[in-house]
Amino acid sequence: MQYPVTLALIAVTALVSWLAFKDRRLADRLILWPPAISERREYWRLVSYGFLHADLPHLLFNMVTLFFFGQHIERMMVQLTGSALTYPLFYLAALVVSILPSYLRNQGNRRYFSLGASGAVSAVLFAFILLSPWSLIFVFFIPAPAILYAVFYVGYSIWMDRRGGDHINHSAHLAGAAFGIMFMLAMEPRLAQVFLDQLLNPRFG
Repeated sequence: MQYPVTLALIAVTALVSWLAFKDRRLADRLILWPPAISERREYWRLVSYGFLHADLPHLLFNMVTLFFFGQHIERMMVQLTGSALTYPLFYLAALVVSILPSYLRNQGNRRYFSLGASGAVSAVLFAFILLSPWSLIFVFFIPAPAILYAVFYVGYSIWMDRRGGDHINHSAHLAGAAFGIMFMLAMEPRLAQVFLDQLLNPRFG
């Protein structure tokens, strides 16, 4: 199996999400609910929330994105570190880091809930964009250079995070994206120069 961790993450996320669709008690046990962490010390929720999704389209969008970009990051991390553990640790850490801003802002908010792998998937996506900024990615079936999509994605997420009202955790997207880039650069600082060289020499495709 060429990309075992990416496929395993997709399989586990799909299974847990599907089970939680049918079992409200399971969803309640795993969802990110800040008081459960601050008052009950249920720290697993900082990770388990990422294996739940609101509905099937939410699950499909995240898992399709993870499939297409996760395999590249998994392969690159194995090549750079020689360890198959780097990528799963990166993904799980991205779940924690991406939700921390939301958790810290809402520790006492008993009405706040969050779920979904979007923060970790954003980390994977932006790690890919760092490696290949001019690759064409499809946004609603429309091809766009990855770096231009990244600029739009960050700008839109900042705007919607400030505006609010759409029940999407945009701060998790932003934190995940930043973590993906910082993790890659911490793992291999020379990637910064590689990124700049590619950015200054566009090659589409």
